[in-house]
Order: sequence, then structure tokens, then C-alpha cells
Amino acid sequence: MKTELFLQQEVQQYIHDHLDSDISKMAFKKSPFEDIDIIDLLTQIESKKKSKDKLPTWFNTNNILFPKKLSIEQTSSEQCAHYKASLFRGESIIDLTGGFGIDCYYFSKNFKHVLHCEMQEDLSEIVRLNNSALAVQNLQCHTGDSLVYLKDNAHTWDYIYVDPHRRNDAKEKVFFLSDCAPNVPEHLDLLFSRSNNIVIKTSPLLDIHAGINELTNVKSIHIVALQNEVKELLWHLEKDYTGPISLIAANITKEETQIFSTTLDSDSEAKFSEPLQYLYEPNAAILKTGKFNEVSTNYELYKLHPHSHLYTNEQLIPFAGRSFKIKQILPYNKQTAKEYLTNLKANVTIRNFPLKVEEIRKKWKIKDGGDTYLFFTTNLKNEKIIIVTTKA
Repeated sequence: MKTELFLQQEVQQYIHDHLDSDISKMAFKKSPFEDIDIIDLLTQIESKKKSKDKLPTWFNTNNILFPKKLSIEQTSSEQCAHYKASLFRGESIIDLTGGFGIDCYYFSKNFKHVLHCEMQEDLSEIVRLNNSALAVQNLQCHTGDSLVYLKDNAHTWDYIYVDPHRRNDAKEKVFFLSDCAPNVPEHLDLLFSRSNNIVIKTSPLLDIHAGINELTNVKSIHIVALQNEVKELLWHLEKDYTGPISLIAANITKEETQIFSTTLDSDSEAKFSEPLQYLYEPNAAILKTGKFNEVSTNYELYKLHPHSHLYTNEQLIPFAGRSFKIKQILPYNKQTAKEYLTNLKANVTIRNFPLKVEEIRKKWKIKDGGDTYLFFTTNLKNEKIIIVTTKA
């Protein structure tokens, strides 16, 4: 498509005016612009609409061009891009898999020179034009294979950033880094010849230990969650580094960014107790670290059971997750469940419990919502219990 045509005022206005229109019906209509195909026009409308909450800066800026919907789905959200850019700064950074350029935009705030590399010519052109609309002056675009660029240019960078994508969508959900493009493990020597610092963004589904086995010189791993949903893993590799690997769980909420830090080889012992006055549920980023005993020691909390990953104490404390006031503890049996649960309106969570949430709701006709939070779990005596709570 001829990208400049979409920057005409009347085209931009048309896109804005049809953000709430039915795309499926518009597809059968003729384009109102002679030189613009209706499919390309609908791509702009659909992708811009999809960016409203995920990429508000791009959505609210005039004369922004949008790529295909898939690129919007695959890109970092602004909140995650802002977080990762806050971790690193320096003179220069190169993004080997630039995409729609969200990460590069935020890197440009902490680096004097940013290079965006992208194989797709049309996507590279979109980012270049958007840089002007966003008034970014220290971000350049290179179209082509970024690994070839690194081989052909002896220039060194403070940081190399790469977000490998899967070569084949038919692969299993949990995959190896060597199954991605570019194949980072295969090209580590090249990358380290051009920078002392490599930052890799991967899917949250990647097993942390599997990733470590494929890489070298891992210094830290950030587990990044947005509103309690893990969105990505961020790996920092430093040339010749051989020390302990830091694990940082970051959960970005509307109010704050909750941070929990530990190391991969930390090995503490948890304390255990029956439910006390308060109940604590770690956020999703902490759970991804697998350091459940560390939560007990770091926050001075008691675990309910070795496999439940719920915590308790007598005094309310600041916590990276959800906190609840315990109102009642019930044994999970037919009589108690029938008397208490039937037709109750409540939020349901399971931890170390044999039934799924949907099964519990269906069995006891529990309506979703309300101020009551039910935790179906197992106590120290291996008894199935229901912990009735409200938010603290």
C-alpha cells in the first residue's frame, strides 16, 4: 500500500469516523478514495481500534499509520514497554526485531541513539513515518535482516534488544529459544561481539530453566505482568557474567508497579500455619518465579500448605498481590457446601484443590461477583477447606 496516501486529512478523518463501524459490512462497500483499496482502509480502522487501550499514545496522536492487526497483537503494550525501557539506559541500542516500534519509542527516551531493524519493508516505512508524527528524532529505521546488518557493520552498541518470534505457529505452546527467529542461542557469539549487553524478550510460556540452559551469562530475568497477567519474560545477558541470576517479578497495576526480587539459586525454608487473621495471594509474576518459600521469608508470612501457595498472618502488611480479611473457615464437605454455598454470590479461587472453578460454580450454583471471596484449598492436615474472605 502507498502509506503516504493514508496521511491525507480526509482519509484520517474517515478512519476516525468509522472506528465504531461494522468492519464486516464495510468490506462489501467500495472505497471512497480512488487510490486506496477498501481492504487497506479497513486494516487501518481495525488496527487503530485495537490500539485504543493497548497503545493510547499511538491511538491519540494525529497522522499515525497502523500495521496489520497481527502486528498490534504481537507488540508490547505501552505499560510493558515503559517498564522495560526504565531498566536500561546508555548511548546506543539496536532493536533486531523492531516490529511496530513500541519498544524503540520508549528506548529513545533513555538512549541517545536507537536503531529499529525490521525485515518487512512496509512495516519499517510505517515506523519511520510515525516517528515524525511522534516527534522522535533519535530513532532511525533499517529495513532488512538485522543479523546481516550486525555482521556487515563493526559498530558496537551499549545494548542489543531482540524479541524472537516462533517460526512455526504449529509448535507447542512451551517452546525453546532455538525454535524462534532469530535463533538467539545460535548467534550469541555474534551478538556479544557487538555489545556487552543483550536483552531478550520472550513469551511468558517459556520455561525459565529451559531458557537458562540455552543461554550463557544470564544476569537477570524480569517476569513482567500487566494487571496480574504475565505478558513477557525479559532476559538480561552480560558478557562474561557468571554471578547469581536475579529474578525480578514486576506486576504493573493502575496504581503502582509491584516488585518482588530474589535470586534463582535462593533456597529458604517457609514457615507454616493454619489460616490466621489475613490471607495473601501472590500476583501472577511472583508465581511464575516458582520461589514460593521466598515469599514466606521475605514477607514474614506463613504458608497454608507446601503446595497451596497461599499465605497468612495476624497483622495486615503491604504485599505484592491480593490481601484478604478472613471471615470464616469451613470444611469442604457435602453438608457444609450445600448449606453455605448454594446460590451464593461470590468470587471463587482454587489453590491446591481437586475441582476447577467452573465445576465448583456449577455444582453449588454459585453466582459470580460480590464482595465475598472464597478460597478452596488444602490445609496442613491435608483437609479440603473453604476460606471465606473479603478484600482487606
